[in-house]
Amino acid sequence: MQPITPNQRYSRQTLFAPIGPEGQRRISSSRVLIVGMGALGTVLASHMVRAGVGTLRIVDRDYVEPSNLQRQMLYDEEDVAGALPKAVAAGRKLARINSDVQLDPIVSDVTPLNAEKLMKGIDLVLDGTDNFRTRLLLNDACFKKGIPFVYGGAVSAQGMTAMLVPGETCCLRCLIGSGDGGGGQTCDTVGVIAPIVDIIASFQAVEALKHMVGDAGARRGGLLSLEVWHYHSMNLKLPEPRKDCPTCRLRQYPALEADAEDAATLCGRETVQIQGARPFDLEAWERRLAPSCTVSRNPFLLRAELPEGERLVLFPDGRVLVQGTEDPSRARTLYDRYVGS
Repeated sequence: MQPITPNQRYSRQTLFAPIGPEGQRRISSSRVLIVGMGALGTVLASHMVRAGVGTLRIVDRDYVEPSNLQRQMLYDEEDVAGALPKAVAAGRKLARINSDVQLDPIVSDVTPLNAEKLMKGIDLVLDGTDNFRTRLLLNDACFKKGIPFVYGGAVSAQGMTAMLVPGETCCLRCLIGSGDGGGGQTCDTVGVIAPIVDIIASFQAVEALKHMVGDAGARRGGLLSLEVWHYHSMNLKLPEPRKDCPTCRLRQYPALEADAEDAATLCGRETVQIQGARPFDLEAWERRLAPSCTVSRNPFLLRAELPEGERLVLFPDGRVLVQGTEDPSRARTLYDRYVGS
């Protein structure tokens, strides 16, 4: 097959006057991080790769499951059958879309211990996450390092997004506080339809393109809120930074000071994640668990169906997902029983 030239690939994009050839050059030299390769993240990654960013780093801690296929656009049934980590499956698809983009897929949780490292050399961070704990962590790391952060969230038929720029706008804490109120809706409790995901992620991608080409004057400059089933929309002016905001005013960055959680419940998933102290040799653990569990393994993870009814998913970086419970005590008991403390 003849190689595809940039003039061929980006011809329609460069005809758009606010981008043009110079804007395309800026996009092609940009380095973007997407955290979370679920519904929002897969749409964002597709837009970034098709637009021709220079480097795209994608980070996700999970693997592809059947319920993902309804809205997570880069995955298919083969990814489910192979239990591929989302970052790996997405990276393979994206590489086939645009081989000129330097892809850096990372299978990992984002914690206070690695958030800043994951942002090394990055110009822009896009939010593809599904929980406010991680969003606030990204927010604090971005504002500490002076990196713009494009927030996005979608659930049911509604979504929100905002472009947050250190030194120019408030931060996410100014909008949502500490995010620890609980009781919020999640896709796992009230569902989600795919169009709202595509719409919110596309609005995020537009703001990302504006930033990359240097068109700050075109920035939307507000918190966009959409509901698409009955259709309501608002673009709320971003507030001034709160005088007592620990992130954008006091520069304390509390999410970065927090200890990495040893056991964290993944909301609505009947899953508890436990971060172990040592990496796993998956082949050795397959031999160890096979006598007592039904075990399946690929190069990226090992799944063990427990006699008690739950499932353990082991990752090489030392993480374990205990699936089938939201009780950290129960998860810790099973972890200690089969993995050891």
